[in-house]
Amino acid sequence: MEDKKELRDLTPAQATKGYTAEHVAAGIPIPKPKRVELFSPVEWEQFTEEWASSLKGNYVRVARFAGAGDKGLDVVGFIAEGTFTGGWENYQCKHYDHPLWPSDIWVEIGKIVYYSFKGEFPPPRKHYFVASKGIGTSLEKLLSDPQKLKAETRKNWTQSCEHSISSTFSVPLVSDLNDYFDAFNFRIFGAKSVVELIEEHSQTPFHSVRFGGGLPARPAPAMPPAEIAPIESRYIQQLFEAYGEHLGSALKDVSELDAKPYLRQDFLRQRERFYHAESLRNFARDTVPDGTFETLQDEVHQGVVDTCAFNHHHGLDRMHATVSQAATISISSSPLSSVVKIQDKQGICHQLANADRLTWVVRNGDD
Repeated sequence: MEDKKELRDLTPAQATKGYTAEHVAAGIPIPKPKRVELFSPVEWEQFTEEWASSLKGNYVRVARFAGAGDKGLDVVGFIAEGTFTGGWENYQCKHYDHPLWPSDIWVEIGKIVYYSFKGEFPPPRKHYFVASKGIGTSLEKLLSDPQKLKAETRKNWTQSCEHSISSTFSVPLVSDLNDYFDAFNFRIFGAKSVVELIEEHSQTPFHSVRFGGGLPARPAPAMPPAEIAPIESRYIQQLFEAYGEHLGSALKDVSELDAKPYLRQDFLRQRERFYHAESLRNFARDTVPDGTFETLQDEVHQGVVDTCAFNHHHGLDRMHATVSQAATISISSSPLSSVVKIQDKQGICHQLANADRLTWVVRNGDD
């Protein structure tokens, strides 16, 4: 007798709340751990390089070993002296189409045991396995039981290590190496989860570009100090030249501006803009890849250089026209666009003046 099937109209479940304009533009976001699982080998390599930069605060030096003959080394953090003798930790990064299995790591353990036995390096203090699809349950259990891990490594040595540690010679687990293996501390072996990697990656300038989600809140910019700082020397000099040309007499000290309140206020305003731009530079250093802020500076320069080069009555007019032009520039293509304020773009003009990429007072014979 046939089973009776009930026919019904299609009614896909829909959330009545929670959808946003971002969902319409980009679709429902893929969770970060799932994104990591989908990384290509090249993307995984880039991601682990970015992630490894987060380790620099934990070690005196972080380096990556690559290519044939790596001896089981991958991302290495040197603890004290920047060398193996000062203590080190190893992060073995793997990109497979499955969560890491015990059979994936026997040879990696074998390399660490063998090459430390040979005196290539002392055993690491910790050796972490890191995988794009995470650590499988069976391996996770083994890593939590060092004695069983040692026993299973021994059981699999002939098949997985003896002829795989090197392509040019065999490494049987016999004699002195066997004794060394017995004494070896298997507690050093552990793993990093994908969630841990993402959390540590979030402390790097690459995170917002890699995963999206916007930039963190930007701290309030510092106010200019009472005393002019060394980093201000050139753009301040350029301001003084512009003020002096405007007044018809050279300025030698900032106190001379007290007699001209409108110039004093202008001077304070320009310094505040410079420090706005400096705060953005510092924010960019911690939140976006290297070169992002410099690219923004180049965009601002391109947006104002024609205004700056135009014939002006004097340098003060040139400076005011240039910073006013900077305020109107669209920088929507910059990864920093969501946090850039008008004062930042104007302050970048003074950063450019600091580097003599913009000049306010043009004398006869100047380009």
